[in-house]
Amino acid sequence: MKSIISLLLLTALIGTSLSGCLRPVEDTPPVTPDTAEETAPDTTVETEPETAAETDPETAAETDPVTDPVTEPETTVPETEEETEAIAETDPPASETVPPEETEEPDPDAADITVVDGVTYIGGVLIVNKTYSLPETYAPGMNQEAFDALCRMFYDAKVLGYPLKVASSYRSFYDQRYIYNGYVSVNGQAAADRFSARPGHSEHQSGLAFDVDHPDSNALLQSFGDSPVGIWIAENCHKYGFIIRYPQGKEHLTGYMYEPWHVRYLGVELATEVYESGLCLEEFFGITSAYAE
Repeated sequence: MKSIISLLLLTALIGTSLSGCLRPVEDTPPVTPDTAEETAPDTTVETEPETAAETDPETAAETDPVTDPVTEPETTVPETEEETEAIAETDPPASETVPPEETEEPDPDAADITVVDGVTYIGGVLIVNKTYSLPETYAPGMNQEAFDALCRMFYDAKVLGYPLKVASSYRSFYDQRYIYNGYVSVNGQAAADRFSARPGHSEHQSGLAFDVDHPDSNALLQSFGDSPVGIWIAENCHKYGFIIRYPQGKEHLTGYMYEPWHVRYLGVELATEVYESGLCLEEFFGITSAYAE
């Protein structure tokens, strides 16, 4: 009898052990969107957002207002007289042409006018406006002396709490042709001539002119002249060799509407003379600015 009881107990113990070994293994929990967010590695690469060119020079030497602080805006047609040209990023199609213009010969009675390879100088100062043009082949690029002076001005402005960007700098004859033709096609030539230069007549082709603006702005507006930084530029840019090229109230002399953002490099001495005279460059040199039509 004891043997039978022992045998039954042994059988029960073996059955219990086997049932434990055959218990199914629990599945690994499925990956859900929630758990995936917790475990998946972050492969996104952070990139700098494209801005309207924040000009934030830490030092004059480090500041590059054309390549560092500047993202040139796409050319858009101004909706009002306050909006003006932004630099074109590409040359116009080769098929686009503009008929050559006749321009007035330099006045022999004007002081010290010379023409070298089609470029007009007065007292050694390059002149380009609606009367005096630059040849299609004139392509000096950005003037280094003017660029360095702009860096110093940007640095000092930033120290005072006025960060700036360059909205436009050097443009080739072909860049200007593309811009101008676009404005004419939308606004007509008479309107375009008030805020955009015809090809060969833009100061930007000289490499001595810059359009400056707030870093967060994407349009050049006349209200810039009433802003703290615009007022500072108008009152101090001559200390760095620049003038406001198209001042307020001088459109009948310069041929262009008021552009508080457009600065032209002349060198500190001459820029200071022009600033203190209260005259625009046409008045200062006794010259005209009008297309020969």
